[in-house]
Amino acid sequence: MIRACACFTVVASIIVACDGAKTPPATVATTTPSALPLSTDTLQPAIITDTLPGDSDDPAIWMNTDNPAASLVLGTDKGDSTGGVYVFGLDGRIDRRRSVTPLQRMNNVDVEYGMSFGGVVRDIAVATERRRMAIRVFTLPDMRAVDGKGITVFDGDTARAPMGVALYKRPRDGQIFAFVGGKSGPTSGTYLAQYALRLDGARVVATKVREFGKYSGRKEIESIFVDDALGFVYYSDEGVGVRKYHADPDSTPTELALFATSGVTEDHEGIALYAKDALTGYLVLSDQGSNRIHVFPREGMAGNPHSHPVLAIIPVRAQQTDGLDVTSASLGPAFPKGMLAMMSNRGAFHFYRWEDVEAAIDRTRASAK
Repeated sequence: MIRACACFTVVASIIVACDGAKTPPATVATTTPSALPLSTDTLQPAIITDTLPGDSDDPAIWMNTDNPAASLVLGTDKGDSTGGVYVFGLDGRIDRRRSVTPLQRMNNVDVEYGMSFGGVVRDIAVATERRRMAIRVFTLPDMRAVDGKGITVFDGDTARAPMGVALYKRPRDGQIFAFVGGKSGPTSGTYLAQYALRLDGARVVATKVREFGKYSGRKEIESIFVDDALGFVYYSDEGVGVRKYHADPDSTPTELALFATSGVTEDHEGIALYAKDALTGYLVLSDQGSNRIHVFPREGMAGNPHSHPVLAIIPVRAQQTDGLDVTSASLGPAFPKGMLAMMSNRGAFHFYRWEDVEAAIDRTRASAK
């Protein structure tokens, strides 16, 4: 149920809120067994962003390596007439000069670092433009389109309208790939399409290198995430669980894991990584139906790197979250240990300080022992 007084205001980076949180459905308790490590405290954001004109969907954090406090968060608006990729400062305010609008039914967005443009190295953002059956490519931080007005995916098959996207930079040669998931797709093990991105003159083009990945056919697959360093791609098969494969197209397309198969109230949605070091960290998953995040070990368990049991389940202020993103990089004094960015259903995004998330994880794990 949504309380009628729900409201939030951001003033000079300070949140003022009336207690208008949406309470979890009454069925939540029956879908989260008491044995699971569930926190009793709701995580509060440091910042709630300006409200988008349409329907917020997915965030992506870009770190400014020269000035971390000037880092940006990109957020998609999937409205038909208001769609676009909006750019936020860490104070939550929209940077209208950099924001790209109007675009047609945007869904997910991701960023990658260090693509060569004729000898000049630039960071890029890639987003899905569902209505045009395309992915869009922009340079960062200026958000200049470098895709010739869009790159068609899935050979234009409208039944597979693109929703999810994630970028992967292969460590051995620096090749950047885009993984794209559709609104629907085959259940024969070829759900995801992987494209190699390269420069053709001044324009980025894409070549499909493989299709792979199981799909239950139950709902859809929107959220995709790649752990560049360890070489794994994860995606949320909504209502089923999180699937894991090797990210390198030269690898055997064998499913390595299917986890988070219980304890999720409704849809498995956004997934991202908080890297503690080169090998360890946390995988963070949004549980859309209960307004919670589920936390799993990046490195798996001793003797089985593909076993990812839940470590903590934490209620959050964000409502009905689709996409989320996480960074472990310091983003200056406001987010010294990194950030969790989450979409919320009132047209905004919530920014959480990682030290608050980490404290909630530690408390929950300690109480579960």
